[in-house]
Amino acid sequence: MGWAAACAWLAGLLACACVQAGTTAPAPLLGFTPEEVERIVAFGPWPPAAVRDPGNALSGRPEAVAFGRRLFSDRRLSPAGVSCAHCHRPQRDFTDGRARSRGQAELDRNATSLWNAVHERWQGWDGAADSLWAQAIRPLLDPREMASNPRHLKALLQSRPTDAAAWQRVFGREVRQEDPEAVLVGTAKLLGAYVATLVSPRTPFDDFRDALARGDHAAARRYPLAAQRGLQIFIGRGNCHLCHGGPRFTHGEFADIGLPFFARPGVVDSGRHGGIEALRASPYNLLSPWADPPAPGQADEAVKTRHVQATHRQFGEFKVPGLRQVARTVPYMHDGQLATLEEVVRHYSELRLERLHADGEQVLRPLHLNAQDTQDLLAFLRSLTAPGR
Repeated sequence: MGWAAACAWLAGLLACACVQAGTTAPAPLLGFTPEEVERIVAFGPWPPAAVRDPGNALSGRPEAVAFGRRLFSDRRLSPAGVSCAHCHRPQRDFTDGRARSRGQAELDRNATSLWNAVHERWQGWDGAADSLWAQAIRPLLDPREMASNPRHLKALLQSRPTDAAAWQRVFGREVRQEDPEAVLVGTAKLLGAYVATLVSPRTPFDDFRDALARGDHAAARRYPLAAQRGLQIFIGRGNCHLCHGGPRFTHGEFADIGLPFFARPGVVDSGRHGGIEALRASPYNLLSPWADPPAPGQADEAVKTRHVQATHRQFGEFKVPGLRQVARTVPYMHDGQLATLEEVVRHYSELRLERLHADGEQVLRPLHLNAQDTQDLLAFLRSLTAPGR
């Protein structure tokens, strides 16, 4: 019997023994190169160290987080009965499953998941907010969404003894004595304090990554072979990691990926270009008097807002989203135009370069995936979602 035949015979014998014992043989471990292992390890560790919502002195305070959690699901914040949880449903990983969200009217964009949002430099598909609390103000006031206003919020909070008492504990003063605009900002900071605590759970990929990092090949073999092959595409010829890098699987910036960006016939969504203009014009950005100064030892996040500038190439660019829990946050892209993960993978496989900006993302090339490649890449992407959720 030759060496190859003997190895095949032994492998078959081991497989039969596992079946008879009622166990499953561990998957083989691909021969990841040192460079590949380094790239894989860079996707962790998870969970990350806690950070605070910039410009928000309430962030990290347990009583503020508890108050903000309650307000997040409170439909009475809106005169029309629309809560934050209407579009960011906890049971749907803080999305709503719609291509374009609907408050008082259908919006132009998809509701992004709020998992790990506090770790983003910019908030929203266009980055029009530089903090979670500033981002919360926009839907509160938008007539298409919650259609609220400062006077409504003040009247509501002072009319309910539980909320009035909670406000007194958190802010050290009575809500009835507050200026209505201060109540608006305070409410947004309570919401921001809660959202800052939303960290997505660990996933099968994290167990694999950690096993590789400590050199535990036996534990690493528990990760499915298809997901391993998909990971090799992701960090290799797919170049996906160049934009979807780091523990959150995103660099947190913006890109043109060759998809249409018409909000509706004849109306273009300018994306990041318009977002920067809105950010700089906002009375609630980190440069405004409403932003709390950084705590001792905390970086001054207002620097990013002070220096950001809009350029022509940013027109039609949108946030590169993180991929954690990606299997549960359908549909995809800024306006939900891709309904499934399969459609997302197909888009990158058949990418039409002529649809990119002339000075657009040069890292993007059609991947030309075959059927096996596609299934492997999907297996990897699904491994970024915690099982049983």
